[in-house]
Amino acid sequence: MGGDHAGDRDGTGPGGANGPLLSAEDLPDGVIIADADGRVVVFNRMAARLARVTAEHAVGRDFRDVLPLHDSDGRDWWKSSDPYGGLRIRTRQPERSLFLADGREILMAARYLRDQPLGELSRLVVTLRDASHRARGERSRADLVSTVAHELRSPLTSVKGFTATLLAKWGRLTDKQKIFMLETVNSDADRVTRLITELLSVSRIESGRLEVRRQLVDLPDLARRLVAGRVAAGESQERYRLEVHGPLPEMWLDADKVEQIMANLVENAVRHGAGTVTIVIEPNEGGTAVSVRDEGKGIAPEAVPRVFRRFWRTKRRGGTGLGLFIVKGLVEAHGGAITVGRAPSGGAEFRFTVPAGTPEFA
Repeated sequence: MGGDHAGDRDGTGPGGANGPLLSAEDLPDGVIIADADGRVVVFNRMAARLARVTAEHAVGRDFRDVLPLHDSDGRDWWKSSDPYGGLRIRTRQPERSLFLADGREILMAARYLRDQPLGELSRLVVTLRDASHRARGERSRADLVSTVAHELRSPLTSVKGFTATLLAKWGRLTDKQKIFMLETVNSDADRVTRLITELLSVSRIESGRLEVRRQLVDLPDLARRLVAGRVAAGESQERYRLEVHGPLPEMWLDADKVEQIMANLVENAVRHGAGTVTIVIEPNEGGTAVSVRDEGKGIAPEAVPRVFRRFWRTKRRGGTGLGLFIVKGLVEAHGGAITVGRAPSGGAEFRFTVPAGTPEFA
């Protein structure tokens, strides 16, 4: 393809301040450039893929014939927007959703380039993006809202019911009834707090704003305290086993986040596994590996690729389905990795590795 280059006017062409011009073929979006007469001079591979028109067929033709677009009411977009006419103060068309001739939705934006202010349009630069990515994102957000609403409804209904009962019938309730209701309210408040913490973690992971505050962490001690806390809450000491193999390197990690990782994996093993939950801590290639194993049925091989996705839940699973997604994000924030497989005892084994880190990054 010949013709104009999209970046010439921005000083990014050959010899420009920013070095050699990046080819339109290197761009992730579809790019179509029409000249002063509305003839297509640039039609990159992504544009060809999205429009389902070859570059050979497009170049030299009128852009309106190459890329017929309609709005949601079926109106011809090019007639409505009139890029080569209309107000000459226009410089751009913000991205909007339009439809191709075959009914597929696409996201389109445009720039209006003029040789002089308020002059005739010299080039029309159109960029295209696949709208299916946005649709998937909207479905994901809708799933999140639906899940959160469902998870909040139960504890909030309980809190509302018990507090209303306590206020209305305080004098008629026994101390035992009052304590039961207050303990339930306290437990449900903890449940809501955990959900909010999960949502904040998901937001930070997906936006890349997750901060790792490193300090010297004793992983075996952290595991012991985690088990002791569960035993103090009423669980059997016999349910847990901790194995520490070999001398471990000094580990500079975010203590709170590593505790969250281990607590989530242990909770997952207790809730969905069976038998003894074993935590194995051992050195691993300049860092440490932590494995959490149970003796249950394990995870079906076909489900393994989906385990760390948002909202992954088997038919037996409760909760939001965000826990393992968060665990993966927290491990990767430390520069580590996590896998799931079959434990020696036959149940599930979640194994994560983290590099030792250094005090300089604390």
